[in-house]
Amino acid sequence: MPVIKASAAAEFQLPGLKVTGLAAPSRGSKETSVWRIALAPNTPGTPHSVDREEIFIALSGQAEVVLAGETLQLNAGDALVIPAGQQFSLANTSSRPFEAVVALPVGAKAAMPSGESFVPPWAA
Repeated sequence: MPVIKASAAAEFQLPGLKVTGLAAPSRGSKETSVWRIALAPNTPGTPHSVDREEIFIALSGQAEVVLAGETLQLNAGDALVIPAGQQFSLANTSSRPFEAVVALPVGAKAAMPSGESFVPPWAA
């Protein structure tokens, strides 16, 4: 299916985070998964890594990224490239929501610091 209608997009809720699944194998894509995130104001980051390169395109607001021990600011219009295997976190320390579109190769797995790995449900 070449067009995935917004009205049919799967939504996932985590504390402070809403994920809208766009392209994924369960919705017809073969090589790339794409989703939209909305990070609520004052939401802390969750350290994790992915085993493939992940790209964030900030649409609105700003986020704080901790990557390789460095704290970075991600603002609307910016792109963030997370290298495979690098632990990072994404937090919203502002009073406004942060929104971004995220892309990750199909089959990529996320891993928590405990070592537990999984395919994010919005990317499956």
